[in-house]
Amino acid sequence: MEPIKITEYRTHKISDSDVISRILLGEKELYEILLRRNNQKLYRVIRSYINDLSEIEDIMQNTYLKAYENLHKFKHNSRFSTWLIRIGINDTLARLKAKNKHFNIHNPEASFSNDFILEIPDTEKLNPETKMIRQEAKQTLEKAIDQLDTKYKTVYILREVEGMSISEISDCLGLTISNVKVRIHRAKDMIREELYKLSLKTDIFEFGFSKCDFLVNRVMNLIK
Repeated sequence: MEPIKITEYRTHKISDSDVISRILLGEKELYEILLRRNNQKLYRVIRSYINDLSEIEDIMQNTYLKAYENLHKFKHNSRFSTWLIRIGINDTLARLKAKNKHFNIHNPEASFSNDFILEIPDTEKLNPETKMIRQEAKQTLEKAIDQLDTKYKTVYILREVEGMSISEISDCLGLTISNVKVRIHRAKDMIREELYKLSLKTDIFEFGFSKCDFLVNRVMNLIK
């Protein structure tokens, strides 16, 4: 097989399924591709439960290690990102329970079994005033989202920020499609109309550049 350059993950020419198959055949260095493709999305999901960055990074690392150890169980007819998110949510909920924290679980009766958004640098040339306005708007939106209950925050981020489909969210969170739709609608109602318009920008709760590189290196060093 042709060698894969890690930088090729940016173009998404290689499917997650193909990458996984080659990792299982011994090319474990390719796991970095899956990390970089999913860092932003996984960070945002866990961030909807926990605000502490060091704890979020610890959960992300554990999630990636668990996924790597169970990569042979991955079913190629499903999306790797969905499978990964479910592992991350399980780990997050287990940690919250262990700390006896009060939190809103998506569905107390649901069973969460362990059964890309790539950060793109903004090349637009903005003047200092415009940059400041954009940064303030982003911070205001993040604050508004943080005020939502976890069950609304998570579905809002997955749908409106990450652009996942209703069925994908349903699969990730163990909710019915109708429940997902209701929670998204309620989340939007809780955010003022002008803030919702700002949410069309997807550069909130960023986890890229140095943060992304640091976590990738940590995980890859542990599996070598």
